[in-house]
Amino acid sequence: MSRFLPIAASAALAVAISAGAVQAQDFRALARQDLQTAHDELAANHPAPAIPGEASTSFRGWLDSGLQESLGMVNRVNSGDSHAYLLRYYTGGFRDSNISATPTFEGVGPYFGISWPGFTTGWRNGKYVVTYVKPGVRNAPQVGDVLVDCNTIPIEQFARSKLDRWEGNLDTEAGRVTTAPYLMWNRNNPFTAGVPSLCNFERRGRNRAIEIKPVPVAPGDLEAAYRATVWMPSATPLAIETVNGRPWVNVHSFADSAGWDAFNSQIEAQAAALRGPQGFVLDLRGAAGSSIYTSTARGYALANRIWTPEFTSSRQPAAGDITYRATQGNRDWYAATLGRMEADPRFVQEAGPVIEQTRAIVAAFDTALAAGQSTFTVPGRAVAADTGASNPVQGPVVVLVDAGCSGGCLDTLDLLSKLPNVRIAGSTTATDTIFIEPTIMRLPSNYSDLSYGHKAWTSRARANGQPYAPAQGLAYTGNPTDEAAVRTWVGTLFGG
Repeated sequence: MSRFLPIAASAALAVAISAGAVQAQDFRALARQDLQTAHDELAANHPAPAIPGEASTSFRGWLDSGLQESLGMVNRVNSGDSHAYLLRYYTGGFRDSNISATPTFEGVGPYFGISWPGFTTGWRNGKYVVTYVKPGVRNAPQVGDVLVDCNTIPIEQFARSKLDRWEGNLDTEAGRVTTAPYLMWNRNNPFTAGVPSLCNFERRGRNRAIEIKPVPVAPGDLEAAYRATVWMPSATPLAIETVNGRPWVNVHSFADSAGWDAFNSQIEAQAAALRGPQGFVLDLRGAAGSSIYTSTARGYALANRIWTPEFTSSRQPAAGDITYRATQGNRDWYAATLGRMEADPRFVQEAGPVIEQTRAIVAAFDTALAAGQSTFTVPGRAVAADTGASNPVQGPVVVLVDAGCSGGCLDTLDLLSKLPNVRIAGSTTATDTIFIEPTIMRLPSNYSDLSYGHKAWTSRARANGQPYAPAQGLAYTGNPTDEAAVRTWVGTLFGG
């Protein structure tokens, strides 16, 4: 299921797309083929059809109907970017954070747009609010104005048609936050409206209609607007500083490239200060990683360095049962993975238990397939016994989160939330799925990769698609990009 183009081929593909080497009708044919292949692959091998529960019901409801809806829009595909948007729409309809279609070429980034009205909106306390106006733009709304409707369409309906599935999942708070700046932009998506022509805004209880006129995009415009609306990590995601007299531990990424060796050494060197009576802040805003397992392992390792493994071991959530869908395709994927493991001398030397576990899974697939079973379940690790170790952290701990906390960040919160004197503050996190360990396959066009979780964490305590939302009094309602205001507010949580 994992088939990647060589670097040279990928580069040539990107050049071909940017040069317009493929005709619009060819893109349409490729989109039909990719949509059908994605459907067939998910139908054949995704765990959801064989697993009971609400998550599986949602999957089954969209699998066929979403395909037909998406195929009905194929005639509007006219480029590589529109091909990517349509594939994203179909995979986004599953409402599963691990089902996605991503371009194999450099697609539209978070700060891309071909036109905009010179202002941007954000999602604030359940409303779309103007968050940024470019200096010099005339006849624009003011920062703080609330959007009521655009082109006579109520703003909720307008946002759904323009953003939902195309840019993110508007069924989630995090999806609202991260996609809100695009509400007024033209992102060159032929399936949705560009910049609206007339919008109504509410200011101090009164409505005002404003004619919206697109303005040229100057370099840096859209990045400045986005960063003024959605909090984004700095270039140094891992760091420790002192704020208001207490340690502030920044963990804004779980990526392998974030510099973990040096950071972990810092944590160990400053462990005594972190454990002091003044308490500390663990800032997990924007903490995402490319692999949920790597991210989770890094989060748990960080907690162990601060609280010690003896204290955290009995508070770690049970691994729980993992259910596999017994198909030949899934069995072949594990067999191929095992073959790569066994062919790597270093992996053989350093990860023998992983190889043995993978061999056992392949054997379980063979047994289940021979018996005609649709699934089989592997029991997870039980909760460790309490060692009786005392809590080494004397003071209160505030864990700061936002919509960027996703994947392994949520698994880390599963542990941190069980530790004494720890409070989760900030804003609602992203959500994740019980269908885990994504596998990646190249779709026939070579323009997109399909990714999906190929096993089900059926006994996870946290429900499918369940975020972490700070409790009353711990939710930040101010401007998330005003760092001074955020830090002042966090200080009040310590009584300062």
